Amino acid sequence: MPRALKNPLPDFRFELEAGHPRLIVCGVDEAGRGPWAGPVVAAAVILDAARIPPGLNDSKKLDAARREDLFAQLQKSAAIGIGEASVAEIDRLNILKATMLAMSRAVAALGTAPHFALIDGNRLPDLACPARAIVKGDALSLSVAAASIAAKTVRDRTMCDLARAHPGYGFERHKGYGTAAHQAALSSLGPCAAHRSSFAPIRKMLSPAA
Repeated sequence: MPRALKNPLPDFRFELEAGHPRLIVCGVDEAGRGPWAGPVVAAAVILDAARIPPGLNDSKKLDAARREDLFAQLQKSAAIGIGEASVAEIDRLNILKATMLAMSRAVAALGTAPHFALIDGNRLPDLACPARAIVKGDALSLSVAAASIAAKTVRDRTMCDLARAHPGYGFERHKGYGTAAHQAALSSLGPCAAHRSSFAPIRKMLSPAA
C-alpha cells in the first residue's frame, strides 16, 4: 500500500464536496492578522476548473516572485474579489472581527455571487451563502490556496505603498511584522498612522506608564 504524502499539495476535493460544478464555489483567505501595522486583506477566488494555474499552494510556502507570477495567472483565469479592513477598523473592532469583515467584503467584491464558500481557519464570516471552515485550508484546497496568494500579494503591495508614505520603518521589507528592524525603527521614530494602536507593543509606546 502506498505511503501517504507527508505534505500533500492542495487539491479540488473540497470544491467537489461543496457541489462544484453544479454550484459556484469560492475559496477565501486573509493576510495580515499578526503584523503591527497596515490593514488586514482578504481575497475570495472562484477558480475555473479547466484553467487552474499549476503550482497553487499556501502562499507562505512560495517566495514573492512565485506569488506574483501565480497572481498574474489567476487574474487572467479566475474571478477574484479583494476586501480589507483598515487600521482604524482593526483598532475599533479587534483583529478577529476585522478579519471576518475583510473576508465578507472580499466575497461581496466577486463579480459572480458564489453558492458556497470555503474559508481558511476555524471561524466563518457573515456571508450571503453557506460556507465551510477548513483549518489549514490554504494547504488543502486549491481555491483557498489561490485566495491566500491573492491576499498576500495585494497586502504586500499595500505595505510597499505605506513604506513610501511613511519612510524609515521598512514596511517594504518586513510588511509590518514585529521584526527587530521594525522595533528599532519604532524606538527611533515612534508609531505612525499606519500602526495598529490596539496592538500591545504599539499601545505601550503610545501610553507609557507614568
